[in-house]
Amino acid sequence: MSSLQPLRTAFVTGAARRLGREIALTLADAGWNIALHYHRSKAEAQEVAELLAQRKVRYCLVPADLSSENEVRHAFCAAVTQLGQVDAVVNNAARFEYDDAHTFSTSQLMDHVLPNLAAPIILAQELARHLAQREKEARGVVVNLLDQKLNNLNPDFFSYTLSKAGLQTATTMLAQALAPQVRVVGVAPGLTLPSHMQTEEAFDKTHRLAPLGKASSPQDIARAVQFLLDSPSITGTTLLVDGGQHLIGMERDFSMMDV
Repeated sequence: MSSLQPLRTAFVTGAARRLGREIALTLADAGWNIALHYHRSKAEAQEVAELLAQRKVRYCLVPADLSSENEVRHAFCAAVTQLGQVDAVVNNAARFEYDDAHTFSTSQLMDHVLPNLAAPIILAQELARHLAQREKEARGVVVNLLDQKLNNLNPDFFSYTLSKAGLQTATTMLAQALAPQVRVVGVAPGLTLPSHMQTEEAFDKTHRLAPLGKASSPQDIARAVQFLLDSPSITGTTLLVDGGQHLIGMERDFSMMDV
């Protein structure tokens, strides 16, 4: 952990890889201190930590299995202990495994609901409690990463989609319940990075299907998160950042399309 004094601190889940990495570095460039959450990606988390150190912001690494309520709460407390305060939570990490209506099982659903829905709610709860213990006018923000497919449903990734639909509803309910101390907002990316079920060629082809000729990039999503963190009048709503993908009907998930 670096030694500079705190300004604003963001707790970013899944910050060691992919989209979470881009969000953490973009916020650090904007002067945010970073609580860098990871689960199994320790080596990647340490690489991101080195990049944060170069940006001369404060940071800490907080490992946790987001399927465990105890670990989630401990990770938030560890971030507060090491950085002094947390002002924002970016719920980026998510489980994304394939199932459909025929292969659905309770265990598959819970494998998605715990990290994708329960953990973000717990972190919002912890942020609200933390802010209540600070000065009276302390304010915070929760940004939930959702998915454009909630506006353009298809039956693929059944359990994942249900968990994100729950998080979309929770975004509205938490915004109602936690105001005025906490704003709660969503960002819904389009096809942003290749999934584990896509080749680079298939990703490039499906990416170009968006009405704008391209879907979202990691930089697009990170900038949207930063915008929402810095917009004190926005709460209880979701920003679609997808190149217009939600405007076109899709019978299958992008990962399953044979383009």
